[in-house]
Amino acid sequence: MIYSYRIEQAIRAAAVLHEGQVRKGKVPFPYLTHLVSVMLIVSDYTNEEDVIIAALLHDTLEDTDYTERELRADFGNTVTEYVLHVSEQDGSEAVVADWKERKEQYAKLLDKAPEGSLIVSAADKIHNMRSIIEEYYTEHERFMEEFGGSLEDRVRMYQEISNVLNRRLQNDIIHEFNHVFDEYKKFITYVQKEAQHS
Repeated sequence: MIYSYRIEQAIRAAAVLHEGQVRKGKVPFPYLTHLVSVMLIVSDYTNEEDVIIAALLHDTLEDTDYTERELRADFGNTVTEYVLHVSEQDGSEAVVADWKERKEQYAKLLDKAPEGSLIVSAADKIHNMRSIIEEYYTEHERFMEEFGGSLEDRVRMYQEISNVLNRRLQNDIIHEFNHVFDEYKKFITYVQKEAQHS
């Protein structure tokens, strides 16, 4: 992994912009833990500074008041393009309230995304899938209340993203993504069987 002044600035920006936000789960970890995890996964597969910065800032346009203009001024055009292509709202369309529609739009946006965005997306989904599995084993009942009804939808959503990534992504991170996605699908099958017997 590389370290630079710009990466340090991105870490600080992410910490300030996401201050007070937490990850879903039994323990309300600061949201920054997710962003740093995604950055670390990305840095296993590329030393490209702009991709690492985009990993840290990939949720800023979705989840904070930070604007595309501010992102472009602070971190440049390349980082901004990477982030725009992994944001559920691309800045040009109205907010879509329906979860499925948002995910479908995300997959379509990803299908036109540059390689840097694809790497960030793969790392983001790797961390999200791992976190979901961990949450099940640490807080079973709460997990079923929150995610139980949408498990099949989540698999379908990840499958759409997987189709895009496997068709377009040229980076070796695709192998880790595929491995984690396979484990995730096995996990979902297990959870569904457990739910039927409870």
